Amino acid sequence: MSQRHTFSADARAGQAHLRIMSTTDLHMQIYPYDYYGDQTAHSVGLARTAAHIVAGRKEATNSVLVDNGDFLQGNPMGDFAASDRQNGRTRPHPMIAAMNALRYDAGTVGNHEFNFGLDYLKWVVSGATFPMVSANLIETRGASPLQDTPVLAPYVILDRDITDGAGASHKIKIGFLGLLPPQIMTWDRAHLSGKVSTRDIMQTARAYVPEMKRNGADLIVLLCHTGIDDVLEYEGMENAAIPLAAIDGVDALVTGHLHMVFPSPQFDHIAAIDSRNGFIHGKPAVMAGTGGSHLGLIDLMIERDGDTWKVIKSGTDVRPISTRDETGTVVPLVESVPEVIDAIAQDHLDTLDFTHRAVGRTDGPLHSYFSLITTDRSMELIAEAQRRYAVEALAETEYASFPILAAVSPLKSGGRGGPENYSSVPAGTLALKNVADLYPFPNRICAVRITGALLLNWLERATTVFNRITPSASDQMLRSPLAPAYLFDVLFGVTYQIDLSQPARFDGAGNIIDPTAHRIRNLSFDGAPVTDEMEFIVVTSDYRANGGGRFPGADGSTVIFEGHDLSIDILTRHISAHGVTSAHSNPNWTFCSLGGTPVIYETATAAQNHLDELNHLTVQDVVKSPSGFAQIKLIL
Repeated sequence: MSQRHTFSADARAGQAHLRIMSTTDLHMQIYPYDYYGDQTAHSVGLARTAAHIVAGRKEATNSVLVDNGDFLQGNPMGDFAASDRQNGRTRPHPMIAAMNALRYDAGTVGNHEFNFGLDYLKWVVSGATFPMVSANLIETRGASPLQDTPVLAPYVILDRDITDGAGASHKIKIGFLGLLPPQIMTWDRAHLSGKVSTRDIMQTARAYVPEMKRNGADLIVLLCHTGIDDVLEYEGMENAAIPLAAIDGVDALVTGHLHMVFPSPQFDHIAAIDSRNGFIHGKPAVMAGTGGSHLGLIDLMIERDGDTWKVIKSGTDVRPISTRDETGTVVPLVESVPEVIDAIAQDHLDTLDFTHRAVGRTDGPLHSYFSLITTDRSMELIAEAQRRYAVEALAETEYASFPILAAVSPLKSGGRGGPENYSSVPAGTLALKNVADLYPFPNRICAVRITGALLLNWLERATTVFNRITPSASDQMLRSPLAPAYLFDVLFGVTYQIDLSQPARFDGAGNIIDPTAHRIRNLSFDGAPVTDEMEFIVVTSDYRANGGGRFPGADGSTVIFEGHDLSIDILTRHISAHGVTSAHSNPNWTFCSLGGTPVIYETATAAQNHLDELNHLTVQDVVKSPSGFAQIKLIL
C-alpha cells in the first residue's frame, strides 16, 4: 500500500499538494527488453516505470504526468514503427499508445524526434490523447518569439480541479512550456532544412513565460529537453537548464537530454545547484535518466494567493526501476504494469519478427568491448561499408582521386549506459537485430573535404575522451567522465598514435583549451607523414558532418556529398554482399608507450572472454567492480 506524501497529509484548507511526475529520454524503451540481445532488460522500460507512476498517483492528492522528449528513436522497435508507417500503418505509434494508456497530461519533443523526418513526427504526435508542445521549433519566423508560427503549440495551460487539505475542490491552471536544443537544425539538417527553424532557448522562454502568466497560468513548468551544464548564458545554448531556472515566473523544471539523474551527486561541482535536494537557483528540477530508468517527481505544496496559487514548499525525487546487487548484477525493483504491456503487445511481437530477419554471416564474434583501447573490428566493418559506398558515389566526380577516409565512433561503449551498453554479436548468422546493435542510430552518410591540418585537429578533438595520464603514477582511470564515447572518432585509412601524457587540446564541449597541446603523434597516410596542405575526403555521419560534437572541419561548410541511404541500410547491404570476417588488420592506432604506466579501462564483464584479441597490448589484471563493469589494468 502506498503511503501518502507528507505534503498531502499536511495540507490545510486553501493549500494543496500537486505532484508533477516525469519521464525523459525514453528512446523507445517500452518493454523491459533488449532487442539486440534477445533477452529481458531490467534497467529500462516504460512498462516498469509505470509501476512508480501508479504508486505516485496514489501518494499524492493531485498529480500530473508529463514527458520531456526523445521518446521516438533508440531501439529496433522505433525502426520497426517507422518502417511499418511506410507500409501503411494507421494505428498509433507504439510509444504514443503506451503513453495514452498511462494517461499522460502533456509532453514535448527532443532532438531525436526528427531522426525519421518532420512528416513522420507530425503523424506520431497526431495520435496522442494529450498535448505536445514546443515553443522554439518554428515554421515561420516573426519579429519576436511571440510572432513566430510554431510547428506545435508552444505551450499548454491545463485547466484542472485540485483538492485542498480540507477536501474542497478548486480550479487551477498549470502551464507547460516546451523547449528543445536549437542544434537540431545542425544534427538533422537533411530532414529540417528549408522546412523549419529554431530560436534560442533563453530568448524563447523569456518571451513565453510572461505570455503564459497573462493568459492565466497559476503555475509554470518548463518541459525543457536540455541539460544541466553551463552556468552562464550564451546565444544558442544546448544545455540551458541553469539559466532557465533563474527566469522570473518559472516554478519548476523537467530537464533531460544528458541521460543523467538529478538530483544526484553527479552535479555537486556546479554552481547555483543544490544537487542533494534537487534545486537550481532555488527552483525544483528533475532529470529522470534514460530509457525509463527513473521516474522524476516534483512535489509542490501550493497555497491560494488571492485569485491565483503560489508555491510555498517543494521537494524532488527520482525513483529507479532497478539497482545493482553486491555482485554488480542488475536487479529489478518494480514489475511491469500490464496495461502498458498490453497496449503494445502486437508491436513487440512484430519487432521481434523484424529484427530476426537474416542478412548475412560472420565467421567470428563482433563487439565493442575494446573500442577505446584498440582498433575495433565492428567499427572497422562500418568504416569498410561507408568507404565502399563513398568510393562508388564519388567515382564520376572531381573527388574520385582524393584519398577517402572513414570516421567512425563507438556507439555502444558503456559510460552512462552502464556495463550492459555494448554491442555483442556472436559468430554465425547475422540478423537485422545484430546490424542494429552495431549501428543503432538512423544517421545518413555524408562526406567532407578537409586538409591535413584539419584532419589532425579532428583527431585531437577525439582524444578528449581520455584523461591525461601521469607517467609512473598508479592505476589512473583511462576514460574521462566529461566526454561520451561517441566523440572518440577513429579515422580509418590513416595510422597514428595517441600520447596521453599530454594535455587535451579541446574540452568535452569542443572548445580549445590548450592550443599548444598535441596528443596525436606520427599521423601517416599510405606510409608517409600527413602534411597540413594535403587534402582528404572523410566519410562520416550527417550528425558529425554538420557540426555534431563540434569537430574541426565538420561544421556543415565542408560537405561535398550527402547520401540518401541510412547508414544501417548501407551496412546491411555490405554484409549481405561481402560477408564478415572477424580477422583484424593491424591496428591503425595505438597509445604511445608511457614507460610501463598502469591505467584502468572499464568494460563489460563479457570482455574477459575475448582477451586474446588484446595480445598486442599488455594486460596485467582483470577484476569486476561493484558498478558491474570489468576493470582491465593495461600497462602503457
